[in-house]
Amino acid sequence: MKEGIHPKYVEAEVSCACGNRWTTRSTNPKIHVEICSACHPFFTGTQKIVDTEGRVEKFLAKYKMQTKAQQK
Repeated sequence: MKEGIHPKYVEAEVSCACGNRWTTRSTNPKIHVEICSACHPFFTGTQKIVDTEGRVEKFLAKYKMQTKAQQK
């Protein structure tokens, strides 16, 4: 390898929007992510619906469906 052309490979602190933090190694010392394995629906088994401009309600009304809260 040539000397002086490679970036420094240092310990990096990764922080998620949910508050989870861990350390790894990277060329960037601080990394911020929006979603991680602790809060991702695939790994947690929970479904999160992000409603933008009432699209979920429009879909439910169109197909006459009920949410879990409405079924109880």
